[in-house]
Amino acid sequence: MLPRTLEPEVMDTSQEAIDYDAMDHREVNRAFVDDLLAAAARTEGGVRFYDKGNPHVLDVGTGTAQIPIELCRRSAICHVTGVDLAGEMLKLGRQNIERAGLMSRVQVERADAKDLKCADGTYDVVMSNSIVHHIPKPLKVLAQMVRLLRPGGLLFVRDLLRPPDAETVEHFVQNYAGEENPHQQKMFRDSLHAALTLEEIRGLLSELNVPPIWAKQTSDRHWTISGHTDR
Repeated sequence: MLPRTLEPEVMDTSQEAIDYDAMDHREVNRAFVDDLLAAAARTEGGVRFYDKGNPHVLDVGTGTAQIPIELCRRSAICHVTGVDLAGEMLKLGRQNIERAGLMSRVQVERADAKDLKCADGTYDVVMSNSIVHHIPKPLKVLAQMVRLLRPGGLLFVRDLLRPPDAETVEHFVQNYAGEENPHQQKMFRDSLHAALTLEEIRGLLSELNVPPIWAKQTSDRHWTISGHTDR
């Protein structure tokens, strides 16, 4: 198995933010929101976007706010707070939100996902896409996500799955970022090296008393945590 190689926790140069925002995330973002809405609509006693007025969603590691924008375009009733430690990412995120006409429904703020100041049980849904691999010790950020979720709420977290070998890394880079510029390809390659395996993420969930089965491989390169907390 390929060893985990950490990358910088925060991508906070203007060039990193610009290159990240310019990458074509549309298909991945649509799939994320499709799956999130499907999970939220399940009748398992958890929150359902279509039954609850104004559900409040937390997006951990919001980056340039592309997923909150996609979510609010698809669900007319939710409100999203996005947090990220990268100021340059958030600068572009605010521009994206304003351009989308969603300033009243999406807010972003600079915060450390490992030490969020909100009260326990603040949010109906806690979602995150591709922050876990940035965190050297991801247990802290996962613990924050679980703490902030209200009883019966939905935890929905997706991230990259570390490939078994360098050959598979390069296959993914060419297949999914082959048309991007060299810096964008490097960012994706580094992220794959920093990602967790399914066994590793399930081990962290066990430490948090979250059912490990909530974590499943959901594509050739992603795992997803999806589940409703107990009421």
